[in-house]
Amino acid sequence: MHTIYLIVVFVFGAIIGSFLNVCIYRIPRKKSIVHPPSACPACEKPVRFYDNIPLVSYLVLKGKCRDCGARISFRYFLVELITAVVFAMIYRRWGLSYEFFIQIFFTAILIVVSFIDYDFQIIPDVLSVGGMFAGLIISFVRPGFRVMEAVYGVLIGGGVLFVIAYGYQLITKREGMGGGDIKLLAMIGSFSGLKGVLFSLIGGSVVGTLVGIPLMLMKGREEGGKYAIPFGPFLSLCAVLYLFMGPGVIHAFNEFFMNR
Repeated sequence: MHTIYLIVVFVFGAIIGSFLNVCIYRIPRKKSIVHPPSACPACEKPVRFYDNIPLVSYLVLKGKCRDCGARISFRYFLVELITAVVFAMIYRRWGLSYEFFIQIFFTAILIVVSFIDYDFQIIPDVLSVGGMFAGLIISFVRPGFRVMEAVYGVLIGGGVLFVIAYGYQLITKREGMGGGDIKLLAMIGSFSGLKGVLFSLIGGSVVGTLVGIPLMLMKGREEGGKYAIPFGPFLSLCAVLYLFMGPGVIHAFNEFFMNR
C-alpha cells in the first residue's frame, strides 16, 4: 500500500510540476496563470489535452510541438520530474500528514523561484513576500512548529542578508545582492525557522561559490565582462536540502565542536 501511495504522490507531483511550468513562464511576464490555456510558444496553437500529460507527453512527442514541429524546451520535463521526485521524498519523510502538505507548498514556491531567478534574475514579490506571509499564517496552526520560530526566521533571514547587502554596497559602491534574495531568505525563515535560515544561507553561499566562480570566469571571458549569478536557486536548493538532512548536519556540527 505504501508503494501505491508513493506512486500516486509522484504522479500528483508531476501534475503540479506541469502547473509550476505555467507559473515559471507567465509570472515574470505578468500574465495570468489560469487563462488562456497552454499553447505552443512558436505557433501559439492550444496544446491538446492528450499532449499535456506530465512527463509522458514530452517523451511521446519527442520534445516537439505536434502542430509545427518546434522544439519544446527540456525545461518543462525537468520541472515536472523535479517536482514529482521532491514530492515523493517529502511523502517518504512525513507520510500523508499535515506537514506533508505544508512542505510540498513550500518546495513548490522554491522551484518556481529558482527557475524564474535563473532566467530573469528577479524574484517576484508574489512568491517571496506572499510566501513569507503564508508561512507566518501557517505557523499558527502548524504542529511542532512555534510561531516565534517563524517570526525569528523572517527577522533574522531578511535582516542578515540586508546587512550583508548594505555593507557590500557601502564598501564597493555597487549593488551585489538584490532585494529579492533578502525577501526570499525571509520567506525560507517563515517555513524553516532560524536554523533553516542559517543552513540555507551558509550552504547556498558555499554551493554558489563552488558553482559560480567557474561560471563567472568562463562567461566573463566569453562576453568580455562580468556575469551575474543568481543566488536564489542556491538558497532554494539548500532550503530543500535542510528538510531532509539539515537537522542531522546541524546536530553533527554541534557534537563535533562540543566534544573538542
